[in-house]
Amino acid sequence: MQYAKEASANQSDSAAGAPSGTMRLIKKYPNRRLYDTRTSSYITLADVKDLVLKHEQFQVVDAKTNEDLTRSILLQIILEEEAGGMPMFTSHLLSQVIRFYGNAMQGMVGSYLEKNMQTFVQVQKQLQEQSRALYGDSGNINKDLWAQFMNFQGSAMQGMLSAYMDQSKNVFMQMQEQLQNQTKNMFTGFAFPGFPGQTTAPKKDEGDKS
Repeated sequence: MQYAKEASANQSDSAAGAPSGTMRLIKKYPNRRLYDTRTSSYITLADVKDLVLKHEQFQVVDAKTNEDLTRSILLQIILEEEAGGMPMFTSHLLSQVIRFYGNAMQGMVGSYLEKNMQTFVQVQKQLQEQSRALYGDSGNINKDLWAQFMNFQGSAMQGMLSAYMDQSKNVFMQMQEQLQNQTKNMFTGFAFPGFPGQTTAPKKDEGDKS
């Protein structure tokens, strides 16, 4: 009965169709099955990972409530990758991230990490372009060849990473400055004794006529 309902709903979605280039819609059912409305077929979490690798734009929604589950699915993919034997995040790093939840800096940390990732992707892109210039556009460069390229490009790599670290530092300094300005604006007009940056004139003695 459940499968019959799913099939009926899926046929409606497929009949409606989606123009090429629009957001790809994936529906998630209570039984954890994922249905790709563009291909009119059920897919797995591995298929969703392939969409990510291909830079496909997609959205995962709950089949009943239409709640956006995209972040939840992406977190599942990350969890599987981390459990696969070659984790990217250390326990120390994950602990640090967890400590920022509920912290006043939580929103800024997310923005900081996102901007850092964008900068790192740019560095990676430059390295890939250099490797193609040396070895040709062979598509996927094997690990040994990539290691040789990285060793050969040691000084260039060091310079790029140095520039990346500088940009990362600048981003953090800008965010810190924004936070300080916001804090300063919040307290503008309020007089707090001893608050940094505020001066209060000493009261005159009523008996002092001068």
